[in-house]
Amino acid sequence: MRIPIIFVFIYFILLGVDRVKSQTPQKTITFKEVEGTNLKLHLFGSIGENKDKDRAVIVFFFGGGWTGGTPKQFYPHCEFLSKKGMLAVSAEYRTQKSHGTTPFECVEDGKSAIRWLRENSDRLGINPKKIIAAGGSAGGHVAACTGIINGFETGNLKVSSKPQALVLFNPVCDTSLNGYGNKKIGSKWKLISPLHNINESTPPTCIFHGTSDTTVPLNNVIEFQKKLLKEKINCELHTYENAKHGFFNYGRDGGKAYEDTVNKMTKFLIKEGFLTKGKL
Repeated sequence: MRIPIIFVFIYFILLGVDRVKSQTPQKTITFKEVEGTNLKLHLFGSIGENKDKDRAVIVFFFGGGWTGGTPKQFYPHCEFLSKKGMLAVSAEYRTQKSHGTTPFECVEDGKSAIRWLRENSDRLGINPKKIIAAGGSAGGHVAACTGIINGFETGNLKVSSKPQALVLFNPVCDTSLNGYGNKKIGSKWKLISPLHNINESTPPTCIFHGTSDTTVPLNNVIEFQKKLLKEKINCELHTYENAKHGFFNYGRDGGKAYEDTVNKMTKFLIKEGFLTKGKL
């Protein structure tokens, strides 16, 4: 018996709804108490003592121009990578709307998240030497700063806040007048401009960027890659023709860019030793 097309259509709609509903963290944990607020990590994957002491963790920081945003932006990415065997995390951090803060506090909170994960690695069942910072737009800036910028540290300073790799989606990496956010940051912009603070200890990096991005100039990430390669640091730059800002998000434009970027992200993580091909 042939199934009417309308029922097939409804089936796939419901399948999509179930998929979205499944993007729910296994647990949320407070990693920092500040200004009367508990900042939380939204965790995907098994938590606790793990037989595989080599398990990597990736933490995502949402975009929103340091003004707003939600950790839900990277729930799909976290779910995807947790199924690959990683602990995947989407982090909260203070923004202008939530706390009246500046980009400097965003960077501070990003570093606090990395530090907390490393300090609690035994509790979480992860390798403290396999932490990846990731994010999109202003969240990509926060992630990049954890791996490049000095200062803006709080908590147990005996524990490093520096990740071992970076995965950045149309990131703000230049806060000069030639980049993004200069007016929001002010005269001290260079202190948190990743492009202007690259050095030989910058972690290997994977970047995704659209050629038609009118928010964060493509040339910024091209210059960023050039500087990293000059320091002999691996930096992959994947550009997407005619793609605009936020092109990589789950559900955007039919999801093709999302699928392609997460697959390339996976290959990068395998190449850098954070995922094992045989376990996929």
